[in-house]
Parts: sequence; structure tokens; C-alpha cells
Amino acid sequence: MGKLTTAQYIVICITLSVIVMFTSIASAQGTLQTIRGTVIDKQTKSTLPGVIVSIVGDNSKGAITDGSGQFSLSGIAPGRYDISFGSLGYNQYIAAGVEVTSGKQVVLDAQLEEGSKTLNEVVVRAGSKKHETLNELATISGRSFTMEEVNRYSGGRSDPSRLVANFAGVSAPDDSRNDIVVRGNSPTGVLWRIEGLNIPNPNHFSTLGTTGGSASALNTNILKNSDFLTSAFPAEYGNANAGVFDLGFRTGNTDKREHTIQLGALTGLEAMTEGPINKKKGSSYVLAYRYSFTGLAQQLGLTVGTASTPFYQDLSFKINSGESKFGRFTLFGLGGISKINIMHDDVDEDDIWGNPKRDSYMKSQIGLVGVKHFIRVGKKSYFNTVIGLTYAGTEQNIDSMGVSTPARVAEATMKQMRYSINTSFNTTISPKLFLKIGTIEELIAIDLFYRDRVSPPHDWVQIWNFNGRTSLLQGYIHAKYNITAKLTANFGIHSQWLTLNNSSSVEPRVALKYQLTDKSTLTAGFGMHSQMQPADTYFYQVKNKDGSVDRSNEDLGFTRSQHYVLGYEVLPFTNWRVKAEVYYQRLYHVPVSDTLSSYSMLNAGARSYYYNEQGQLNNSGTGFNYGAELTVEKFFSNGYYGLFTGSIYQSKYEGSDKIERNTAFNGRYVYNILTGKEWKIGKNRNNKFSVDLKITQAGGRYYTPVDYAASITNNREILKGGNAVYSAKNTGFFRLDLKAGATINSKSRNLSHAVFLDIQNVTNSQNVLVEQRYNPATQRVNTAYQIGVFPNFVYRLQF
Repeated sequence: MGKLTTAQYIVICITLSVIVMFTSIASAQGTLQTIRGTVIDKQTKSTLPGVIVSIVGDNSKGAITDGSGQFSLSGIAPGRYDISFGSLGYNQYIAAGVEVTSGKQVVLDAQLEEGSKTLNEVVVRAGSKKHETLNELATISGRSFTMEEVNRYSGGRSDPSRLVANFAGVSAPDDSRNDIVVRGNSPTGVLWRIEGLNIPNPNHFSTLGTTGGSASALNTNILKNSDFLTSAFPAEYGNANAGVFDLGFRTGNTDKREHTIQLGALTGLEAMTEGPINKKKGSSYVLAYRYSFTGLAQQLGLTVGTASTPFYQDLSFKINSGESKFGRFTLFGLGGISKINIMHDDVDEDDIWGNPKRDSYMKSQIGLVGVKHFIRVGKKSYFNTVIGLTYAGTEQNIDSMGVSTPARVAEATMKQMRYSINTSFNTTISPKLFLKIGTIEELIAIDLFYRDRVSPPHDWVQIWNFNGRTSLLQGYIHAKYNITAKLTANFGIHSQWLTLNNSSSVEPRVALKYQLTDKSTLTAGFGMHSQMQPADTYFYQVKNKDGSVDRSNEDLGFTRSQHYVLGYEVLPFTNWRVKAEVYYQRLYHVPVSDTLSSYSMLNAGARSYYYNEQGQLNNSGTGFNYGAELTVEKFFSNGYYGLFTGSIYQSKYEGSDKIERNTAFNGRYVYNILTGKEWKIGKNRNNKFSVDLKITQAGGRYYTPVDYAASITNNREILKGGNAVYSAKNTGFFRLDLKAGATINSKSRNLSHAVFLDIQNVTNSQNVLVEQRYNPATQRVNTAYQIGVFPNFVYRLQF
């Protein structure tokens, strides 16, 4: 089969959407389903028996949690419901807008907070609590997000990174990768954590030292509601200066087997299965596999939109043992592989990624596996321990085609294995005081090899050649104290030690929350944070005249920062929230050059596929970020939602030359507008049709112009220096995304269809990816643009 043009692809996507949508609507009426789950105490994590669970507005549907805190509501027609949870001594909680389909049971786990002594005295609606994190120790600059939001918002590509780019203080104006910039910081400053296990990078096509990639390896069908934090983190989080993703895999259905099949133009072909292992013990499994759409198209003989086909696949799983006298054990894991070959005869001479005189081969692998153990010690205390390992490997080779036979001009192999143990003791000392103490130990095994030459037969230049180990040890203590009924304090200390060079830090953290009124809150926070450098930086090497190797960066200490945050939040109406935050971040001990230079590690990750090739560094650099953020949110209710986030900020740094410059991530402003509407359709109004809209506009980032004469002389890109560094500014980024879809519930079986057409960049805006890049093949300076209009088709079957 031949190459599929963009126009043909759009027509096929729209046709498939219409056919599936309307043939299903014509025949479907809906069947009944079950809502089930577990209710626990948010602080002690103990299960709560005797909790009254009911559907708001329907007195005929109700249940009471059993001795294990479990409940079940059966005979529920497809639709959206508000589910109420009430118990004596706890604030009432209402989970708003819970969607029920005929294809899958709803597993709804609730966490109740101790509060009023009379049932229903205080009502806490989920809509008004979305601003709060799942982690009860995080009180500022954080928010939880649901997998429904990840899949609902237009332009999100079922990617958690692209979802949080809609939040205030976060910017990601790059269609080619999902690296995120948090409050002007480098993307390398983000910490990823899955089920308590710290991981370097959960993305396909990732490289050492980065935290993003071209496609997420996280399958949203297996993820559960999670947290995202942007500053002044609780004491349990370390080795990060920018942000924290704290994710988890959901537990498989312990009652019945269920399955999902999904096909998406960007996410690929997916299959997931889950179900009980032993119903009596409450053990279960969930397993999800994904194969890239481009790889599938290649197998069918199609080339979709590109001459170089990116290929990836991943597998995720979680096995839950259920409760026993030895506690609860969980086995979880994720594995992914990706590759792309860019051949010289398949690319245009002005292609930014390809070179008509070179072949490029890249492949990467990621993996993690862990065992999690939870055991209770008395009624008020518990231990939580995670033991696991993570792996990240990348191999890249480049061949020059400028001679009669291909000649290798670059070779790079990067492998990193981390063996980790994260354990914590959690205890409620009194109704006012909660304490968490823990340690995190990581043994890091690193294998790096990288050499290149401009063109053969020039001599090879060795950039890395290292195989060894080091360790990062972290410890913390965190206390939450309810000073009064309105004032809560979170305070703690985090410390860490890198055995490679004995770098160490002690980092105090404090956050205060004051309930001004029933609907308004004032928060303030301060935190010191530090982070080790990317592994490739430590082991950059230069060969001395006597033949010895000099690794001049091996003694670099942590990059450090101080966060100051002040926030105000008000809930003006039911299901509405307005939040404002101002912040200042001071960065210091930043690696810069020993000689007078504009270089700073704060710009790491500005060009994602470029490795660190800078030696002779020391920790004398500085930088700062400050800004103001506003969020106005209408949570989903009455069939619609709305979200506006806006940020204005500055991000500056000083290298060893002591000249203040813009960082590579100083876009100065970004705003997002999201809205969506849902309609009930079908004879019994058990199906739905939805439309979602997203508008993003961000300021252009600063860049350093190309030194054209020097680039020609050296046959490679050379950037200008001095006052020209980060002096030019890209044009602004604008994108409009539009999504329409329908969910159809079977009238006779537990089966549902969902189909979506997400048209990204509807206006076909020409957004700049790279303003200037020198192409040695053409000896020209090119401008690279991001994707134009692109339709993302998704079909999902649940049964």
C-alpha cells in the first residue's frame, strides 16, 4: 500500500468516527452497572466500616460499608451521579460527576477526613476539593488530577505531562516532546514517582538526564488519580528543584473480569485486562499493553505523515495480594522500547531532524519493577515500603554518506540502572499531630560511552567512557500539626547525600494553611531543595596531552534552590474555584564554567537531543524565577466545565561572567482556556455526546542566534557568544484544539463504545520549534516549525 496523505488521513478519521458513532447510537439503549469501592481514613489509611454511601437525589440507591470498608451499589443505569459518603465523626464527602458506563464497573475509593461529630454537619464536595492533593501533607502549589481529565481535555494525547501543562505555572509549547517547564525551571528539575518508586524518565525516545520524550510510556488506562506539585514540596520529596509527579497504578477489579481495547492515532493499539485472582482474599491483577499506531501502519504497508516511522510499545501491570496478617503486597511494573531510523534518502535537505548526507539510528528502552508492602502497626500507625529497580537505556549511531561507503561518525550508548528502597513510618500521635519519617536509598549503576568525529577520517573525540556506581541516600521527617481548628502547619526536614563526591544537603520545609472563612483559604510556604546533576555531566571527559583522562565535573555539588510562595483561594459558588499564587525562587550553586562564560546548567534540556559536552564546571552560578498565577475553574457539573489558567513570570540566570541573562525557558507568560459540554442522547438518555475546546497561548522563548561564519568554517553549528547569548526571542505560540466524541452503552450487555475525534491545531498555526539551526548539508540556517492541523482519532471498547 502507498503513502497516506494528510488529507486522506483526515477523511478516513472523520468517516470512521461518524460510522461508529451513529451506527452505535441507532441501536444502543443502555444496561445496568455497579459502583463499588473502599472507604478509608485519609490520614491513618485504616478502612472505615459503617459509612453510609448513597446517590444524591435518589433515596432508593444506598449501601453501608462492611467491616473491610467496602461497599457496592448495584443496578445503576449509565449516566453521571454524585455519590455521598457520610459517617459519624467525619466530614461528609461527595464525589461529584461520577460517570457510569455499561462496559465497566466503577471502582470508587474514598478518603474521609475526621471532622464534625454529627453526621452531615459538614459537607465536602469533590468539586470544591479538587484543588487539594491526595497527599495530605501537601498544602500549597499542588493539585490532584484524574485520569478522566487526562482523557477528556482536547489536545492532551492521553499524556499526564500534557494535562498538567494546562495548570497554572506550567508551560509546554512543544508539539514534538512532552517536556514541561515549571515556573521557568529546566525540565530536568522534575521528579517522577510511580507507586513510591523514583524513576528517571517514563517516556519513549528519552535520553539520559532529561525528563520528557516524544511519547509517554504511561498508559492512562492503568493509572489512578495522582498529584502534581510545583514548589515547596513536602519533606518526603527530594532531588528535584522544579516539580513533582506522584503517580500510581490503580488496583484491578476484585469482583469480575473486565477488558478494554483502544485504538488511537497517537497512542496506538491498546489492550487491557483486569480481574480477581482470589475473590475471598481480595487479590487482583491489571495488565495493559500498547503498540504504536505508526508501527501498526508500517506493518500494514502504510506511511503516515512521515518518511521516518517512529516505533514504540509498552507493557504495564499491577498485581495486588489483598489483605493478610502479613499486610498487603503489590507487584507492579512497566517496560517500553522505542526506535526511529532517519535515512538520508528519505529526508528533505531542509529537514531539521534529518540530514541528506547522513543516516541516524536511535533506540531506547525503559523499565521498572517494584514490590510495595503496606502493614498496619496498631490502629494509628503503619509502615509503607517499596523495593524496586528502574532501567533506562539509549543507543544512537550516525553514519556519514559522503564517501563511497557509509562511515560511522557518532556512537553513543547510555545505560542507567537504579536499585531503590523507599520506606516510611506513619503515625497519628494525637488528633492534632501526624508524623511521617522515612528514608530513600538508591544505588545507581551507570554505563556511558559516547564519541564522535565531524567526518572521517578525522580522529575520534571521546566524550564519555565510564562504567561504575554511585549512591544517593535521602532521609526526611515531616509533621502535620493542626494548631487550631482553622490553622494547620506542615513542617519537616529533608536531607540527602551523594556518595560519588560526598555532596550533602539539609533542607527545611514549612507550609501554613489558614481557613479565613468557610469558602476562603490563605496559604504560605517556604522550602529549600537540592538536586544532583544529570549523570552525563559528572562523567564528561577530556583527554590530556599525556594521554590521561580528566573528568573535571566529577566533584560538582547539588544545584540548590529556595522557594517562597503565598496563595489565596476562594470558592465563590458551588463547583467554582478561584486561586491566585505569587512566588519567588532563588537558585544557587548552579554549575557554570571555570572561565568567564555564559554557560549555565539552568538551560539544560533546551535542546532535548543534545548531550552535555561542557567540562571545567564549578558551583558558582545563580538564577531566579518569580511570577504570579491565576486559576479560575468551574468543575464538571450540570453537563459542562471550564478552566482558565494564566501565568506571568520571569526566569533569569548568571553564568561565570556575572552577566544577567534570560534563561532558555523564559517565555514570560502563558494562558490556557478549556471548556467542554456534554449532552445525554439516545432513547433512554443513557449515552452521551461531548465537545471540548482548548486554547493555549504562550510567549516565545529566548534563544542564541547562529554564528553563520563560524558554522561554515567548522562544518557544524556554532552559536554566537557574549551579549548575543539568549538575546533573540521566538515568536509566540498559539494553538486551538477541538474535540468531539460519543460514548454508547449497549442495551443488552455490559459493553460500551467510545469514539473521539480530537483535531489539534485547528487553525493550522505556524508555531516555531527552533528559530535557528544550522544545517551543514545545505550550509543554511533553517527555521523549524511544529505540527500543523492534525486529527487524532480514538476508539475505545470496554466489556
